[in-house]
Amino acid sequence: MRKKKKKALLLIDIQEKIINPINNKDSIIKNIKKLLRAYQILEKNIFLSEQNPLKLGKTIPNILPEVNFTQIEKMDFSLASSQLIFEEFAKKNITNLIICGFETHICIQQSVLEFLKKGYEVLLICDAMGSRNDLDHEIALQRMLHKGAIITTTESIIFEICQTSDRKEFKEISNIIKNQR
Repeated sequence: MRKKKKKALLLIDIQEKIINPINNKDSIIKNIKKLLRAYQILEKNIFLSEQNPLKLGKTIPNILPEVNFTQIEKMDFSLASSQLIFEEFAKKNITNLIICGFETHICIQQSVLEFLKKGYEVLLICDAMGSRNDLDHEIALQRMLHKGAIITTTESIIFEICQTSDRKEFKEISNIIKNQR
């Protein structure tokens, strides 16, 4: 029998000073909130990073998870520079990473390239991440895809995690998708 792949949601650098200049930030934030609400119902294992929080501020308050999560403050652009995250992944048998946040071409890309090198399966939620410049976002997605990441969307990953409409949480998940929560 195959061992079930354990997932983690990584919310990368969703801080006010980082997102202010981001193109399409309102739509991206809306998708991150949907993903986070659904993930908290369906799964565990949420990780949140903050890039240089003394200079760039803390995570936007309405994005903070309502359930237990691991918060990592970092100075390196790559979240994969954190030994703590790998200790947590090992302790929880996490093999699959669902990634959203900012900026696609800097902190997300550097993190993803390192996670891929270390053998993690990485799912990029392309409509729940962004950069100041659309070209930087697009090229970073292509580069990560080329290295083995999987690109998907918020709604697609939510239904993939849910798996069936028979699940007791499905009505709540459906309401999140329809923005009725």
